[in-house]
Amino acid sequence: MQAGEQHLGAAPANPRKVAFASFIGTTVEWYDFFIYGTAAALVLGKLFFPTVSPTVGLIASFATFGVAFVARPVGAVIAGHIGDRLGRKTVLVASLMTMGVATLLIGLLPTFATIGIWAPVLLTVLRFVQGLGIGAEWAGAVLMATEHAPPGKRGLYGSWPQIGVPAGSLLATATFAIVSSVAGDGFLTWGWRIPFVLSFALVVTGLVIRLRLAEPRAFAEVQRRGETAKQPVVEVLRRHPRNVVLAIGARFSDTLIFYIVSVFVLSYATTTLGVSRGVVLTGVIIGSALELLMMPLMGALSDRVGRRPVFLAGAGFAVAFAYPFFLLVDTGNPVLIWVAIVLMLLGGHAPTFSTSAALLSEMFPTRLRMSGSSVSYNISSMLAAAPAPLIATALLGWSGGSSWPVALYVAAGAALAFAAVFAVRETFRTDMDATGAPDVIESTGQTAADVVR
Repeated sequence: MQAGEQHLGAAPANPRKVAFASFIGTTVEWYDFFIYGTAAALVLGKLFFPTVSPTVGLIASFATFGVAFVARPVGAVIAGHIGDRLGRKTVLVASLMTMGVATLLIGLLPTFATIGIWAPVLLTVLRFVQGLGIGAEWAGAVLMATEHAPPGKRGLYGSWPQIGVPAGSLLATATFAIVSSVAGDGFLTWGWRIPFVLSFALVVTGLVIRLRLAEPRAFAEVQRRGETAKQPVVEVLRRHPRNVVLAIGARFSDTLIFYIVSVFVLSYATTTLGVSRGVVLTGVIIGSALELLMMPLMGALSDRVGRRPVFLAGAGFAVAFAYPFFLLVDTGNPVLIWVAIVLMLLGGHAPTFSTSAALLSEMFPTRLRMSGSSVSYNISSMLAAAPAPLIATALLGWSGGSSWPVALYVAAGAALAFAAVFAVRETFRTDMDATGAPDVIESTGQTAADVVR
C-alpha cells in the first residue's frame, strides 16, 4: 500500500467487477453517441436536409452532431449535483436510460420526405437528449472505477471506462460497415436505422450490470458524515477555478484528435479524395481495436511514472504528427490512410485520453469530485469537439480543398492541452480516500488548495 493512502474499511465491491461494469456501460453509451457521428458523415444530410446543396447539408448534419456537445455541460451540471449529493450509481443508471431511449427514437424517426421540417427539428431535439445522457455518463463511470481502485492502480482502473470510447467507436464503425455492405442500395432507406435500433438491446445489458454496483467507500463516508455539498457545482467553481480551467484545456488534444479522425476524415476522404467509406471505416476499426490494448498499458504506465509524463508525450506526438497525418491521408492510398489513423490514435489519443480519467478525478476532493471532473470534461468537449468537424470542413473550403489548415487546427489543440497539463502538478499520489477538501498529495505534502494556486 502506498504511504498516506488510508482506507475506510473493506471495499464495498470487487474493483475489477466495478471497472468491467464501467467499461460495459461506457461502451454502450459511446456506441450510441458515435453511430450518430458516422450517420452524420454518411447519410443524415441527404435524408434530413435534402433541400440544400450537398455541402450545406453536410454542414447542417455536422451542426446537429455538435448540438449534443452543447447539451453535455448541462448534463454534467445535473449529474454533478446529483452525483455529489445522492451518489454515483444514480447518475450511471439515469444516463444510460436517457441515451438509450434517445438513440432508439432516432432510429425510428421519419425523414424530411415524410414529415418535412419536423424531421430535422426532432432529430436535433433527440441529439440534444443524447448529449444530456453522455454529459452525465463520463464522470460517474470514471469515479466508480477510480474510487474503487486498489492503491497505486487508479490509472489502470480509470482507463477502463476510457476504453469504452474506442470500444464504442469500434462497435459503431463495425456495425455500420456490416450494415452498409449487407444493405447495399437499401442503406439510405432503411439500413442506416439498424445500428440505432440495435442499441437498445445493449442498453438493457448495461442496465442489468450497473444496477448491481455499490457506491465507492470514500463517497459513502462523505454521506455518512453529512458532508455532501449543497451546491457542488457552485462550490467547485468558487474553490477550484484554476483546476477547472486546466482540466478543460487538458482535453483539447484527445477530443480534437478523435473527432477529426472518426468523423471529419470519414467525410473528407469520401467526398474530397474519392476514397470509399469502407477504407476509412476499416482504418478506424483497426485503430480502435489496437487502442483497446494500448489504453490500459498507458493507464498502468501512469501509475508508475505519473500522469504528466504519459499525457505530455501523447500531446507532443499529436502536435508533431498533425501535418504528416494529413499528408498520408491525402495520398488516397488505403494502406497509408490506415497507417495515419492508427499512428494518430495510438500515439496521440491513447496516452492522453487513457490518463485523463485519473488525472481529472485526482484534481478535485471527494465531496466535489463528480461536479469538478464532469463539468470540466464536458465544457472542454463542447468547446473542442462540438465544432471540430464543422470548423475542419469550413477550413477545408477556405483553403480550396487543402488539408494544411486542418492539420494546423489539430496541432494547436494538442499544444493547448500540452500547456495545460504542463501547468498541473503531478497527481498520481493524491489521496483519493480523503473524504473532504483539502485532500493530501503525498509526494509533495501539499493540499488540493495548494494545487490550484
